[in-house]
Amino acid sequence: MTTEPFVHAGQREEANHLGMWLFLATEAMMFGALFFALTVVRLRMPEGVRLASGHLDKLLGTLNTGVLLTSSLLVALAVTAARQGRQERTAGLLAGAAGLGVVFLAIKAYEYVTEFREGLMPGPGFRLADQPGAELFFNLYYAATGLHALHLTIGVLLMLGLSARVLGGYLKVPERSTSVELPGLYWHVVDIVWMFLYPTLYLVSR
Repeated sequence: MTTEPFVHAGQREEANHLGMWLFLATEAMMFGALFFALTVVRLRMPEGVRLASGHLDKLLGTLNTGVLLTSSLLVALAVTAARQGRQERTAGLLAGAAGLGVVFLAIKAYEYVTEFREGLMPGPGFRLADQPGAELFFNLYYAATGLHALHLTIGVLLMLGLSARVLGGYLKVPERSTSVELPGLYWHVVDIVWMFLYPTLYLVSR
């Protein structure tokens, strides 16, 4: 004999939301440690960090910020459409957000390739090795942006999977709009992390 742990659907939704917020809190703490490390390095070796940050492509960083802000808007509109029971619109908006996520990752990959060619990859041949703090800054830069890119990749896969399920009728809205809202929360948090990474990494020399 099995016992249903929830008396009604509302309790299940509350538990799902609580679980998601706890998961997101652990993600925030992980990125928080990187932000703390970046802050310490910036305070202790400001000149090296300022010089290193000046070699980042601010135009591409700004472009990617706009891409992610637009993707968050699409996800928010998708959640609204799901609550309204608009199946096709929900699927289309989720797919659009995933597409913008891919655009972000492509731009970031181009940045990495350019930085590698310019000798900005930490290790032998690092062109700013004579500047205290510059190599450490780039180590943290690659760690933070790489971890963010990994989380965004997961988000893209989630959005594509959701879009396919909604469009195929396997996930009915608005009855199961929570299944759109929770991944939407994840997407927004990943975007918010970038909103902090962008000024912390790209605007140090300003």
